[in-house]
Amino acid sequence: MNLLPHDIIIRPIITEKSNRQMEHNKYTFEVHPGANKGEIKKAVEKTFKVKVVKVHTIKVNSKPKRLGVHVGRSRSWKKAVVTLAPGERIEFFEGASIR
Repeated sequence: MNLLPHDIIIRPIITEKSNRQMEHNKYTFEVHPGANKGEIKKAVEKTFKVKVVKVHTIKVNSKPKRLGVHVGRSRSWKKAVVTLAPGERIEFFEGASIR
């Protein structure tokens, strides 16, 4: 699949858990469902100009939701936890934190 880096990385995931992982050079992103680990690694390295050591991917399945009598499902999506080389940081995440 020929995706551009900005098509692969959809958005950063900012949660309490992802904030704790940032202390260990791990950053979490929502990524394109068809992207593989190699494509995700290249996209993060090119977009943020950092050295990526490891990429973990997780498929998040949809959950049943209801609103009154209407029943539906949330959407399925793919998450990537990217580990950076020691000493590397992504400045984009530094201002975003959970209080």
